[in-house]
Amino acid sequence: MNRMTSTATGTFTYAEYLRLPALLAQQVPRAGGAAHDEQLFIAVHQVHELWFKLMLAELTDARDRMLAGETVVPAQRLRRCRTIESTLLGSLEVLDTMAPGDFRAFRGVLGTASGAQSAQFHEIEALSGRTDVAPVGLGLGAWPSPAERAALDRRLLEPSLWDAFLAVLRAADLACGCRAERMRTYDRIGRDGTAVGELMDALLEYDRGWSLWRERHVRVVERQLGGERGTGGSSGAAYLRVRAAYRFFPELWEARGDR
Repeated sequence: MNRMTSTATGTFTYAEYLRLPALLAQQVPRAGGAAHDEQLFIAVHQVHELWFKLMLAELTDARDRMLAGETVVPAQRLRRCRTIESTLLGSLEVLDTMAPGDFRAFRGVLGTASGAQSAQFHEIEALSGRTDVAPVGLGLGAWPSPAERAALDRRLLEPSLWDAFLAVLRAADLACGCRAERMRTYDRIGRDGTAVGELMDALLEYDRGWSLWRERHVRVVERQLGGERGTGGSSGAAYLRVRAAYRFFPELWEARGDR
């Protein structure tokens, strides 16, 4: 794997293909050498943003295919996102090796920066069907930027994964006009092992993975901050705890419990 070639662009190296010099130059601790674990903190959060970018691509493709009535490939995309969520959980495990005192050693250099300002995180939630995604800390510093605000507004106007799943039900001539009809449909497709039922299970597993990540994130923040407020103006762990209980597809969870 020393060299990688392309008929379109000629010969280039592994580092050139992945743009490693630029990528690896992005970890710039603000506390300098005074806080060893700031490098860990930056790396874990940057890794999250890279995975969030891929999740947005996968979820958008799944949504678009579902709107066209497809089931098999969207389920594959959602299962990939479930695996990514497991990877994100692993990243939090690495972050949780940082002692609270080591976090306090550099917390001050974060200023008004906060994980609550992750535009891609809020985009994922909007695409997944959450409408109350107005971020905490709005207006702190230069956040959100006009581009971040425009991207989130666009996501809120687009069809969500839930809208797309209803499109799949309609394309399959399955009753979904009212809640009672949908609940009967969920029970039917859950029992019959159809492709639509497989898609429903993939949606639930994706939703479950996001909830598990949120819950683990709460534990990490509780360990680091205790009852202190978050850097972005939120109430810290208390804010995260309330939002961790949210489910993207409550009807599907209710139907699964009924079976």
